[in-house]
Amino acid sequence: MKIAVVTLFPEMFPTVLGQSIIGQAQKKGLVNFDIVNIRDFAHDKHRVCDDVPYGGGPGMVMKPEPIFEAVEKIKTDPDAKLVLLSPRGKVFNQETARQLAGEKHLVFLCGHYKDIDERVRSLVDLDISLGDYILSGGEPAALVVIDAIVRLLPGAISDPESANCDSFETGLLDHPHYTRPEEYRGMKVPEVLRSGNHAQIKQWRRQQALKLTQRHRPDLLDKADLSDQDAAFLKESEQ
Repeated sequence: MKIAVVTLFPEMFPTVLGQSIIGQAQKKGLVNFDIVNIRDFAHDKHRVCDDVPYGGGPGMVMKPEPIFEAVEKIKTDPDAKLVLLSPRGKVFNQETARQLAGEKHLVFLCGHYKDIDERVRSLVDLDISLGDYILSGGEPAALVVIDAIVRLLPGAISDPESANCDSFETGLLDHPHYTRPEEYRGMKVPEVLRSGNHAQIKQWRRQQALKLTQRHRPDLLDKADLSDQDAAFLKESEQ
């Protein structure tokens, strides 16, 4: 996969993209990055990329010319998708992460200041929002989305089954996890996990996932693929 990022702050990316699963994915040749500085396409010696808004008002607006020219230079593949991190966008979730992980070439455009010039949106294929809050710019949001995508690439995680049972992959929150020591500060690992009975462990994990989802994200249950046994367990746990 090829991923390009168009940004005013390219220094924000190399350290994060070189670490953990993303860094390993690069070493394996699963993904490569191109970080493009919008200021390299500015038309004046001071590399100014923003201006006051027409009609007045607070804040500054990113100019269209540098963005258009930056995108046109790197988006040479007609199948590449330009993704804008924007409050107008579809709220990002695991389903969208899976869809984007199937793309061959993605270009992320990071806005900054008050907004981008509206004409830039004629270039955009997909708007994505992380939620109903405002960040200082699109850069932190782009890093979140990239991380979620790259970890889904085949071979990025050494144990693919681990990714397949993460929260949201099954439509539920994940079940609780424990490791050694068996007891810590009076808190013990549940006995069923130490029993060696895989059928009971599987059932316990499913029920715990249902309980956690019911408690913390009941909205997910409306879309989850629940068996009759799951529904009966949830009804009983409500009593």
